[in-house]
Amino acid sequence: MSEQYIGLFGGDWKALDDDTALIRGHLAGLDGPVLDLGCGPGYWTADLHAQGADVTGVDMVPEFITHARATFPEARFRLGSMTGLGLDDRTVAGILSWYSTIHLPPAELDRVLGEFRRMLVPGGKLVIGFFDSDDEVAPFDHKVITAYRWPVDEFSARLARSGFTEVQRQRQQFPDRPDRRYAAIAAEVTSR
Repeated sequence: MSEQYIGLFGGDWKALDDDTALIRGHLAGLDGPVLDLGCGPGYWTADLHAQGADVTGVDMVPEFITHARATFPEARFRLGSMTGLGLDDRTVAGILSWYSTIHLPPAELDRVLGEFRRMLVPGGKLVIGFFDSDDEVAPFDHKVITAYRWPVDEFSARLARSGFTEVQRQRQQFPDRPDRRYAAIAAEVTSR
């Protein structure tokens, strides 16, 4: 499956301008480490690195890390799980989680968001992308395993319960998939 995912872009990855502005705007200028959790083939890690961020891409799929290291040797990548990095509390300035939580069953999301908050410094930034839904959390068949669509307000409420304050959101239609929408939220750690 990893080869299929990598091949979707054929080395010609190009993010939408709104996504690029959101991610760079909240993560590129941070003073401290940034994690791209669930980095896949490493495109966003490389982009943030090129913008001067002290970023490390992390993924649990060895083929993604191998590809990322070979394709973007100037950037830093490591094999690992977003929930088992062994990092101390409050040691990370920012986290990008671009579609890396979409396969989590709803009952597990709060635990993962809590782990993100634990790692982030006070005022730390989180940018998270996910599939959008109008009215309810809904599973759907995805190329890898079941994924979930989330209403943006429900996802934002989960972030708030986990200690984050939403600072920006966007909703987009996939250009090549009119039946599928996605959303992204930029949030920061609420004062402790």
